Amino acid sequence: MQTQLFIDGRFVPALSGATLATLNPHDNSEIAQVSMAGREDVDRAVAAAKKAFPAWSAMAAADRGRLLLKLADAIEANADALARLESLDTGHPIRDTRNLDVPRTAATFRYFGGMADKVEGSVIPVEAGFLNYLTREPVGVVGQVVPWNFPLMFTSWKMAPALAAGNCVVMKPAELTPLSSLAIAALMAEVGFPAGVVNVLPGLGHVAGQYIAEHPEISKVAFTGSTAVGRKIVQASSGNLKKVQLELGGKGANIVYGDANLDAVVQGSAFGIFHNQGQACIAASRLIVHESIADDLLERFTSLARSIRIGDPLDPSTEMGPLTSQMHRDRVLSYVDVAREQGGRVLAGGKAPDAAALAKGCYVEPTIVQAKPTDRVAQEEVFGPFVTVSTFRTDEEALAIANGTEYGLGAGLWTRDLQRAHLVARQLRSGMVWINCYKRVSPASPFGGVGASGYGREMGFEVMREYTQPKSVWVNVDANIPPYYPR
Repeated sequence: MQTQLFIDGRFVPALSGATLATLNPHDNSEIAQVSMAGREDVDRAVAAAKKAFPAWSAMAAADRGRLLLKLADAIEANADALARLESLDTGHPIRDTRNLDVPRTAATFRYFGGMADKVEGSVIPVEAGFLNYLTREPVGVVGQVVPWNFPLMFTSWKMAPALAAGNCVVMKPAELTPLSSLAIAALMAEVGFPAGVVNVLPGLGHVAGQYIAEHPEISKVAFTGSTAVGRKIVQASSGNLKKVQLELGGKGANIVYGDANLDAVVQGSAFGIFHNQGQACIAASRLIVHESIADDLLERFTSLARSIRIGDPLDPSTEMGPLTSQMHRDRVLSYVDVAREQGGRVLAGGKAPDAAALAKGCYVEPTIVQAKPTDRVAQEEVFGPFVTVSTFRTDEEALAIANGTEYGLGAGLWTRDLQRAHLVARQLRSGMVWINCYKRVSPASPFGGVGASGYGREMGFEVMREYTQPKSVWVNVDANIPPYYPR
C-alpha cells in the first residue's frame, strides 16, 4: 500500500510532513496515514511535469498508447488487490469493485491506449493557391482533481485521455480515498512511464486542489465533484485563463410511463439509485411515475429496497455498503428531516440499519421518499441511497418535472413507445439520456452535462478535443500568388 506523494517517478513524503488518516467506512478504523500535499509539493510536481512534457509530447503516439495498454494489462493482473483496496477505502461492495470498477478502469486505459494514434487533423477548404490544415496538439501540464465516490475508475477517466493526447498530469485524489490512485501510480512506474509524466498528490481540497486550479504553469484543470466547488475552480483558474473541464452534480430524472415493463423498471431504477450507496452524480435520484401505475410500481420498488443486503463491503454477499464518511452519512440522513418538514412521506429506510455489527460504520438504509417535485429533497443533490418519488398525468407534465432542476447530467425514461422515447430524449435537458435502462457507461461514449452539472465531456473522442488544442497552419502553394495583399 502506497501512502506517500508520487512526484517525478518516486514516492516521497510531503515537504511539510503532514499526513491524514484514511478510514475504513465499515467501522471507521484507520487504514493508514497518507501524506498530504501542500503548495510547495504542487510546485515540485508541476516542475517535474513541465520538464517531462517536451519528450512525452514528442514521443510517437503509438508508443504512448503501448504504455497505456501495458498499464491496462497490469491492472488486470492486480485486479483482486485493487478491488479489495477500493472496497476498503470507499465502502463500495467488493462484488462491484471486482465486477465493475476494476474492469472499467482497465477498459478505459485500454481504449485510450488505442486512441493515442487515432487523433487526426483536417484540411480546410480556403481560397485557391493556399493550403490550410488543422493539427491538434496537447495542452501541456494538466491538473486533475478526482472525487471520493469512484476514485479508481475516475483516475482512469481523467488520466487516460490526457496521457494519450501527449499531456503530462498532476492529479489530486480526494483526501478521503487516495489509496487506489496511488496504487495506479505505482503500476505506472512499474510498466515504464517516464518520470514526471504522471504525479499524484493526495491533499486537502482547499490547499492542494485550490493551488492546482490557480497554478500559473498548469494549462488546464479537469475537476469532478460538487457544483459549489466547481464554481470555485472556475474562479481560481482565471489567473492564467487555463482551460477548465467540469463534471459536477446531478439530480437524475427517471421517468416511468404507463406502458413500461415494470420488472425492468424496478431492477434498473434500484441499480440507478442504490449502486455505490447512491454516491454517483448520475444517480437516478428522482423517480417520476405515471399515476396509473404508481401504486403497483412503488409496492415492488419499496419491497426490493427493503430486501437489499447491507453489510461489510469486503463480504461478497453484500449488495450495499457504507457511505464513504461519517460526515457524509450525517448529511444524507439530515435530508430525511428536511423531507418530513416539507410534508414528504418516508416509504422505506430513512435511518441507519439496526444491526449491531454495522453500528460503528457509515451506513444508511435504502431510502424512498414521496415528495413534491419542488421540495428541497427533489431539487438538491443528496448524493446517497435516497430517491424521491412523484407522479404525473401527462407527458408534458413529466417533462416539466424532469427539466425542473438546475442540473442536467443524466436522465432516464421507460416506455415501450419508441416514438415517444426518441421525442422525450430530444426534449430532456440533459447531457446523457438512457432509454429502458439507466447508468450505462462506456469509454467510447461521451459523459458530461449541462447547466449546473458542468461543461466539457469525459470519454469517447469528445474528450480528446478537451485535452488538445487546434492549430491552424496556412501554406502558400502557388508561386504566382504574392505573400502579401496587393497595394
